[in-house]
Amino acid sequence: MSGHPLEPRLVAATVVAASFGALAAAYIAEFGFGLQPCVLCLYQRVPYAVAALLGAVALLPGVGGRGRLALLTLAGLAFLTDTGIAAYHVGVEQHWWAGTAACSGAGQPQPATVAELQAMLTRPPVVACDRPAWELFGVSMAGYNAVLSLGLGVATLAAVRLLWGKIA
Repeated sequence: MSGHPLEPRLVAATVVAASFGALAAAYIAEFGFGLQPCVLCLYQRVPYAVAALLGAVALLPGVGGRGRLALLTLAGLAFLTDTGIAAYHVGVEQHWWAGTAACSGAGQPQPATVAELQAMLTRPPVVACDRPAWELFGVSMAGYNAVLSLGLGVATLAAVRLLWGKIA
């Protein structure tokens, strides 16, 4: 034993569990509490799904030590990518910069026929990215997500670094 109990499979399982936990929280907020996500909220879910998939593949029995660490490195980078998306979203919420066109519904074509108008009315409305659906202590869900994903990214990459010498 090399002085620390950290094992690659434990890190992979933690990546999967943390990713599913974050996604579960987002879906509970949406479907359980009716908090409608904006497009940036939806984008922030993608890196968690990617990290969960990478972590799950890293748990497969046929994946070797270096392959497992490579997958975990990619998962850590996915978390850090999510940090960037969440930080950008916080900036949009704070009006430090403008959001994307999809954040406001700008550029949506006007309906030319009654059928197009009916189709437009049956789609859910575009949720503005600059209005947080929920805050706690003045911090939005995007703000908490930025902190969470940064912590997960740093912890995952730090674990990979510790384990690299053990595997090599």
